[in-house]
Amino acid sequence: MSASVSSQQNSAAASAAAAQAVAANASAASSAASTTSSSASNPLNSLSNNFNDFLNMLMTQLQNQDPTSPMNTDQFTSELVQFTGVEQQINTNGSLTKLIQLTQGDEMLQASSVVGKTVDVNTNQLPLQNSSGTLTFTAPAAEPVSIAVYNAAGQQMNNYSLQATQGANTWTWNGQTSAGTTAPDGAYTIAIFGGANGATPTAVPFTVQGTVTGVSSQTSGTVDLQMGGVSTSMGNIQQVVN
Repeated sequence: MSASVSSQQNSAAASAAAAQAVAANASAASSAASTTSSSASNPLNSLSNNFNDFLNMLMTQLQNQDPTSPMNTDQFTSELVQFTGVEQQINTNGSLTKLIQLTQGDEMLQASSVVGKTVDVNTNQLPLQNSSGTLTFTAPAAEPVSIAVYNAAGQQMNNYSLQATQGANTWTWNGQTSAGTTAPDGAYTIAIFGGANGATPTAVPFTVQGTVTGVSSQTSGTVDLQMGGVSTSMGNIQQVVN
């Protein structure tokens, strides 16, 4: 009779332990769900939260396992391997973040050296600074060229027709609009088309010129230059004029 009672007590204890494990796992899962929305914007935080949740669930599982049916060794080893893999990924991400920050710092120092200097940049945004904006385009032959200037809303501010020479050509906009007013300093989109009379117009490649007024680091890890109202990647610099 005493053996039967003892067996029933052990069974009840095991059931209670199993119930505690289920409750603990459910609590951990609920905690993980509550932090999902807040960590979604930061992958590293999300990974760290998953790591901590996994550790808590593993420890709870070990503390509340059934003594008469302990965790399978192969299963436990597999979970430890997963645990170690997540930890290594967190460490790797942290090291990469530090490396990116160091690289950004070096790029910021390099970029600051061109502040106040005039540069040629590969972009279709012309910086109008002190009512002047200059660009250089390359014509495949001596031919008519049309240059259109647009504001940020896509409205055409002015359109110019000129005769280009073969090779490099320089053109400066004085900020005058087709209505005879002067456009404020800022960023303006440029489109250049060329072609012989009667031929289908083709786009003409060009670079814009401007004075660098500042630099800024981006969350993507790049460094941008400011030329008045124009912001562009430092990698778009073609040359430093002076």
